[in-house]
Amino acid sequence: ISCRNPLQSLLSSMKQACEILTTDPEGGAARIPFETFSFIYSYLARIDGEISETETEEFLEGIKTQADEHSGMVLIRHF
Repeated sequence: ISCRNPLQSLLSSMKQACEILTTDPEGGAARIPFETFSFIYSYLARIDGEISETETEEFLEGIKTQADEHSGMVLIRHF
């Protein structure tokens, strides 16, 4: 029996991606463009196989709404 939560694993990976790809100074908000976030999130969700396309689309819609309020940038606190 697996106790792995696919969404938590994916969000942990996305946090690391934000920290790696950001141009913010260390200790900053770790912002990345929504387009970059969406591409990576969708790719990882697809290869994981346990997160449905509908769940992915709904999650990204919510993130986009928040990113639109921050000049199109996703912050770690958004997820």
